Amino acid sequence: MSDAPDTFGGARLIFAHKHPTSARLRFVRFEHGMCGFTPFPAAASLCPDEEAPETAVVTLPSVHLAEAERRLGLPSGGLKIEPEFRHCVDIGDACVEVHLALFTAMDPPFEAIAGAGGRFVAITEARGCAQIELELLRKAYEAVLGG
Repeated sequence: MSDAPDTFGGARLIFAHKHPTSARLRFVRFEHGMCGFTPFPAAASLCPDEEAPETAVVTLPSVHLAEAERRLGLPSGGLKIEPEFRHCVDIGDACVEVHLALFTAMDPPFEAIAGAGGRFVAITEARGCAQIELELLRKAYEAVLGG
């Protein structure tokens, strides 16, 4: 995954699936961590909520969906952005946006995610990930299920 060119302008996506009847929430974990498609540097930290990335151009998060669907082998419309989730991470020389992309299918696309080098996990299976990713997962969990 990390060999692919970065067409996200530094932005990251957390991928999650919430089952519509059971409300079971699963996240995609890649070999490098929880955020697609590039890992954060070790010293990355969450920006205060009031800080926005200091870029001249703001990209709508939906712009990233088509590329993410392509990389994951999903059909068009296979992902949607959770509007209640938007955070910024300080990576040292810049702040990058992190968005939450939810799968739209009834069941998680296990085969597509496995083919992209990932797997679905419960939030408790994210132990061992970078602290910044754990903080972002907690916020994603709260955005989807309430907290």
